[in-house]
Amino acid sequence: MLSPETIRRAPKALLHDHLDGGLRPATIVDLAAEFGYAGLPTTDPVELATWIRRGADRKSLELYLETFAHTVGVLQERDAITRVAAECAEDLAADGVAYAEVRYAPELSTERGLTLDEVVEANLEGFRIGVERAAAAGRPIVMKALVTAMRQAARSVEVAECAVRWRDAGVVGFDMAGPEKGYPPTRYLDAYDYVRRENFHITIHAGESFGLPSIWEALQFCGAERLGHGVRIVDDIVVQPDGSVELGRLAAYVRDRRVPLEMCPTSNVHTGAAPSIHEHPIEAFSIGLSEMEWLTINAMKSAFAPFDERLRLINEILKPGYARLPAEASRVVAAGA
Repeated sequence: MLSPETIRRAPKALLHDHLDGGLRPATIVDLAAEFGYAGLPTTDPVELATWIRRGADRKSLELYLETFAHTVGVLQERDAITRVAAECAEDLAADGVAYAEVRYAPELSTERGLTLDEVVEANLEGFRIGVERAAAAGRPIVMKALVTAMRQAARSVEVAECAVRWRDAGVVGFDMAGPEKGYPPTRYLDAYDYVRRENFHITIHAGESFGLPSIWEALQFCGAERLGHGVRIVDDIVVQPDGSVELGRLAAYVRDRRVPLEMCPTSNVHTGAAPSIHEHPIEAFSIGLSEMEWLTINAMKSAFAPFDERLRLINEILKPGYARLPAEASRVVAAGA
């Protein structure tokens, strides 16, 4: 069993994280006071953290997303976005993340007059500041942005164009998020067609709260290179009484094409996509360092950063980092004895 400290020290690659889903509770309280957001249920950071965790764990994606009203509520000013993005980079680096693609929907921060481009610019500036702070603390991290469009809005093409405009400044791809039910991926074909014509990258939230049709449309109509969550692919997999596994046509396609699944087990439990961590379709326990390294390198290979940058991180950061860990763990055990 890996210790939490070993897991933290292991270099990691993160492909699915939302900027508006990881704010520090104290920061939410600070920003609400600074920018006049009066909607918080409490201004005590500890109580707020408890409220958010409880509010998120309601076994429904639609109810889960309601919690974001407060984090988005304090992200309506440029300085607020920059601060949150900087803290995001610092927090991830402190957790041992060496490479991260963090997504955000800029249209969510336009209520007070910011443009999509101004939101993205503030986000990237915050990443730059956070990366500098992390490096100064001895925790180097590479931060990239994914620009997300929201299904329930009608700005997907506009957001896709914004993502492409910032491709040389740190944005590495286009994403679609929000409630799946009633908003199939094929409603946004104009946006996906534009992104593909621009030779840019696409990841789509699919197969989280909705089933196999969502995954099929994301892959076959929209050109998704990765699937955000994709956990419902398990509906096309049958485990026989003797332990053998049979893949359906779609599951076999995902495997054979090596389509990366951006798995988020805790989120899946909160939204009701999986009943518990123990019953989540991916393995929850018995993951050692070798498996963790394998998963991390697979994630890095699936990143949207340029190939030479991915290769450098694998060879110079990830593999050496994992090579050091067994020796470090042995010294800790010896010291404890």
